[in-house]
Amino acid sequence: MEIILKQDVENLGHKDDVVVVRDGYANNFLIPTGQAIVATPSAKKMHAENLKQRAHKEAKIKNDAIELGKKIEELTLTIGAKVSNTGKIFGSVNNIQIAEALEAEGFSIDRKMIAVSDVKEVGTYTADVKLHREVKVKVNFTVVAE
Repeated sequence: MEIILKQDVENLGHKDDVVVVRDGYANNFLIPTGQAIVATPSAKKMHAENLKQRAHKEAKIKNDAIELGKKIEELTLTIGAKVSNTGKIFGSVNNIQIAEALEAEGFSIDRKMIAVSDVKEVGTYTADVKLHREVKVKVNFTVVAE
């Protein structure tokens, strides 16, 4: 029996895949649990149209992320931190502080999408910002003494 998966099924396929399985597995497990639908000609047609529309939306989202990434790469953020006499930072600069600095510049980026290495001294560093599944940019920031 040919079915269209509505979600990822381990050892079978990913969401929106059209797969062939045994009738009993489809009728007794996949379809009743809502993990799949029967791949009738009309369902296949609707499935193809949905994939086409989703691809168009994904392309627009990716292009928006690329444009945002170009703007972010041009920035150099300044982050203030309490510093000892030797230039060492009390604590460290983390992704929350970078997210707040980006927010001050007008970019709303979730802190979970920012990866920063261990920053313990005053200086210039870079952080990775993941804007999309396929779009990652680097943002430059300078740590200065408060």
